[in-house]
Amino acid sequence: MKRALLFLASAAIVAACSSSSSPPPSSSPDQAGQACTNAAQCYPGLQEAGTLRGAVQCLDRVPGGYCTHLCTTDADCCAVPGECLSGFREVCAPFESTGQNYCFLSCEAADISTATNGQLTDETLYCQKYANSAFGCRSTGGGKTNRKVCTP
Repeated sequence: MKRALLFLASAAIVAACSSSSSPPPSSSPDQAGQACTNAAQCYPGLQEAGTLRGAVQCLDRVPGGYCTHLCTTDADCCAVPGECLSGFREVCAPFESTGQNYCFLSCEAADISTATNGQLTDETLYCQKYANSAFGCRSTGGGKTNRKVCTP
């Protein structure tokens, strides 16, 4: 009887922990796309140094939050040593109707092909493998300058 109760209690704890609404940890060493609840959690070390090309943001329109920073062009993304350790391309794109441009991990076909030496073509699998297991590839939804990026 004690073993059965211990087993049931253990199973309940595992189930409670696995049903957490927090996002899974990122599989990317890059800063963009890390989960956050506020901008102070994003780009540790780089934000304090003031070297990023744009103000740090935590996008709350993305489930679990999304660390990024403002940008004007693609060159503003991954412009600082330590910002993008993976070498995967990030793009500067509008996000929904915010009126602002942000850095995102690109999942455009040419960028996927380059990043994986042509070994991978599936956009969702790319985002799940190289950004976060909960991510997919989607349009930024920012009007005529939409880009395809990895987000939850």
